[in-house]
Amino acid sequence: MHVAEAIRIALQSLWVNKLRSVLTLLGVVIGVAAVIAVVTFVSGINDYVAQKVFNLGADVFIIFKVSPAVTNVDHFLEGEKRRDLTMEDYQAVADACRHCEYVGAVLRNEAGHVKFGEQSISDTSVRGITPSMAPIYDTDLSAGRMVNETDLNNRAPVAVVGADIVAHLMAGADPVGNEIRLDGWTYQVIGVGTKKGTTLGQSADNYVMIPITSYLKQYGAHNNSIRISGKALSAGVPLDEAVDESRAALRAKRHDAPGGDDSFDIETNASLLGIWTNFSQTFFVATIGIACISLVVGGIVIMNIMLVAVTERTREIGIRKALGARREDVLLQFLIESVTLAVAGGALGVLLGVMVAETFTFLIGMPSAIKLWAVAAGLVVSASVGVFFGVYPARKAAQLDPIVALRFET
Repeated sequence: MHVAEAIRIALQSLWVNKLRSVLTLLGVVIGVAAVIAVVTFVSGINDYVAQKVFNLGADVFIIFKVSPAVTNVDHFLEGEKRRDLTMEDYQAVADACRHCEYVGAVLRNEAGHVKFGEQSISDTSVRGITPSMAPIYDTDLSAGRMVNETDLNNRAPVAVVGADIVAHLMAGADPVGNEIRLDGWTYQVIGVGTKKGTTLGQSADNYVMIPITSYLKQYGAHNNSIRISGKALSAGVPLDEAVDESRAALRAKRHDAPGGDDSFDIETNASLLGIWTNFSQTFFVATIGIACISLVVGGIVIMNIMLVAVTERTREIGIRKALGARREDVLLQFLIESVTLAVAGGALGVLLGVMVAETFTFLIGMPSAIKLWAVAAGLVVSASVGVFFGVYPARKAAQLDPIVALRFET
């Protein structure tokens, strides 16, 4: 028997018994779809984390009161007892880090309320920054200018706003030069950030950046630990040297005991991404394990249906053998049919997984990235399931005695 003929027979069987085919392939479809969707989401989020969330570059470090990426409960509880990082700590790092091109500081409040005229917007990210944060985070503006040293020294009531502020509150007006009300305080808009879009249903453009001195003037220093960021010199200076200088200066400023632990955490792009990668890999492996169970169940269903097919086509097998078909021909026929069933389920699973991923991306902005290797792996795995679970029914069909098979009545 030719391979093409066996595939044609398998596809005819699928088409004739549509409902049975759908139920047969359901396990493989769900398993492969789960694998494709998970790989797509994990790859997309990894890319997003690398390019957006931690878009710091290999020469940037951040100093926290306690790292947001901490995975040890005891370390987190100990970190919460530490003294807040202050502007004095920032100044100590800025003065001591000779191998830093920039040193900046930032404070954040994620529940700001902005008003312009009769329009208002809530849950705005309010960021108090030093001017040096702009080159560290590579902030782009579509209009106006960034906060400068004069604004910082004078505690100027000026603000750089995100695209959402302009779209929701100032549509049709030139935002630069206009005044907005931020939690009851008046600020003049001096710049507009470039639109970034949404991720996980959250807008990345609903923010207001003001001088950190103005932030402290409005919100106070209580329970406001700053984050200090540093960028190593671009002339090939190792990041470790800049980090060591900053650590030494901060330990001295905060009077950390010699030989004792730091009263702060320092993270780099590599360490933050490493923690995220470990987490995403654990999630990936766990989900793939669940998907494999679905594939095994789908394989068992395929084997069961192939055994039913062998019984239903016993006389056909007898006729084929009587006409000269060898055992190898019959075995190949049913094995190809099993693989065709599984690959058809795998192809449907790939399409379903991609559709699910793209739907979530469209609805809530979940980052996704379709990987060709994942698509190929899904098809290969489904074909392997067809081979593994199709061998026994195929051997059973091949071993049928032609005389007994011709006498068989369905």
